[in-house]
Amino acid sequence: MKLSGALFALALPAHAAETDWPAFGHDHSNRNFSELTQIDRGNVATLRPAWMFQTGVTGYFQAQPIMVDGLLYLSTTQNNVAALDAKSGKVAWTYLHKPRTDKIFGPPSNRGVAVANGLVYEATMDGRLIALDAKTGKVVWDKEAVRPEEGETETASGLADKLGGKPVQGSSRLGFKMPPLVADGLVIVGVTGAGYGLHVEDPTGGLDGGAVVGIEGGYGRRGWLAAYDAKTGEERWRWYVTPSEGWEGGFVEKTADGEPLHRDIAAEKAAAPANRDAWRVGGGSLWMTPAYDPALGLLFLGTGNPAPQNFGLTRPGDNLYTMCLVALDVHTGTLRWYFQQVPHDEWGYDVAAPPFLFDGPNGTKAVASASKTGWIYVHDRTNGKLIERSEPLLNQKNLFVPPSPEGTVVAPGPLGAVSWPPTAYDGNLAYVQVRHGATTYTVNAVPAGPGRPEIRFTETSVAKGEPSFSTLTAVDLNGGGKIAWSVKSGSRLSGGTLATAGGLVFSGEEDGHLDAHDAATGQVLWRFQCGAGISGPAMTYAIDGRQYVAVAAGGASYTQSAGFGTGDALVVFTLPE
Repeated sequence: MKLSGALFALALPAHAAETDWPAFGHDHSNRNFSELTQIDRGNVATLRPAWMFQTGVTGYFQAQPIMVDGLLYLSTTQNNVAALDAKSGKVAWTYLHKPRTDKIFGPPSNRGVAVANGLVYEATMDGRLIALDAKTGKVVWDKEAVRPEEGETETASGLADKLGGKPVQGSSRLGFKMPPLVADGLVIVGVTGAGYGLHVEDPTGGLDGGAVVGIEGGYGRRGWLAAYDAKTGEERWRWYVTPSEGWEGGFVEKTADGEPLHRDIAAEKAAAPANRDAWRVGGGSLWMTPAYDPALGLLFLGTGNPAPQNFGLTRPGDNLYTMCLVALDVHTGTLRWYFQQVPHDEWGYDVAAPPFLFDGPNGTKAVASASKTGWIYVHDRTNGKLIERSEPLLNQKNLFVPPSPEGTVVAPGPLGAVSWPPTAYDGNLAYVQVRHGATTYTVNAVPAGPGRPEIRFTETSVAKGEPSFSTLTAVDLNGGGKIAWSVKSGSRLSGGTLATAGGLVFSGEEDGHLDAHDAATGQVLWRFQCGAGISGPAMTYAIDGRQYVAVAAGGASYTQSAGFGTGDALVVFTLPE
């Protein structure tokens, strides 16, 4: 079954729909699907490297390349950009980014650029939005959107002595990771770092490079999405995730889809008067590029966890609009509807994966969101009504049971079932990388000392004795959300999926393998060792009658903690001549 062409045609020129990869996710629907068929089930076993480009910057290489009019555009972990001949890999130009501060949120990473209007747009970790000339790489304009350290509410040095001498790292600093979206003459991008909190340093890697700590009190920032004029870079509107009025919601006892939350509502309401301004540091990072429906004029995006992470008593209420799938008016940023997957989150279940648009059951114009909780949610994109929830993608355990001093084992943990890497959809099935595993959430306290009260915080750690593995799972979103097939991988899956009309699904592993699966059965038809962990989504394009598949191999924090190195290579494949 092929995709309906209506939305696709609105988003892309006709020639680009066939050969280019002109936007993150391929087009505004975020489907990560290509109509190209030259590489297919029958010949993928002969796929081989065509060329390789090394950036010279190792580590956290999470970007999806963009290909427009024969040039392939690629951003690196430190916000450098290269334009390459898509056929040969020859460098057309490079842009060397000079950050204005090294006070950024977490390790440096960038997930891609946007290309439109003869410009290459990049949002940087040091809080800038930059437009480069697509033919020369020269800076056309450079706007500071946010200073990462401005108004920060916590620092590692300020809290280290309060956490029992444990070395800590990180802070609530704002910057950009997501590839921008260009829509209706606007460049749209949202900040990360809001409410993520601190990490306890862990030389063995721990949980995604260190145990996440949620500190009691006013530690966090307020996340936002903003739109900028695509010609000038001037800001046109800004939407804040946490509203000044109504952020507490209805103190609900169940999720919108009926799951019990095990909340102590009485305790939350008792704490509410002393925490009326919690929304000011309420969190809500925005991790990935929104989907866009031009006909409705709506953006669809997932929002992140509230602050302080994993510790909820100092932020009583539902903590709107964190942990939501939201729809915003593209012209004004006005909220049209929302669906909160996890009210009053205490587990780190960000709605991180990019939502995608498709024709749903009975022809409904649908938007889907793959979740960290272990389901794919399908909504009517006009009003947010929940159409269906898929079968569980993994075995859930103690879901929504709060952290405790004894340690609560919950599956899935903060890395999800499904984190930020994108889901591919081919008009028949959705293909999602699923992490299976459990986490122990433990509430600890630093005793009161001279001049300061007791400080409580929640730590996370990998649950001992619980299984940990990944599957590539296919879900029939027009068949009641049933799982069509699921195959276990050799190492943890990362980077997301790419589907093609050749009946293939490409999926990366943290040990460096790029795999091609039969889209109908999940059978692995081809594998290639790229030399470093795959932590960004593959893409495909065609030029001069030949189809290519490209993927970044650079690893990430989680690939390092698993014993796999980082790298700096873009590897591009094609069939033999």
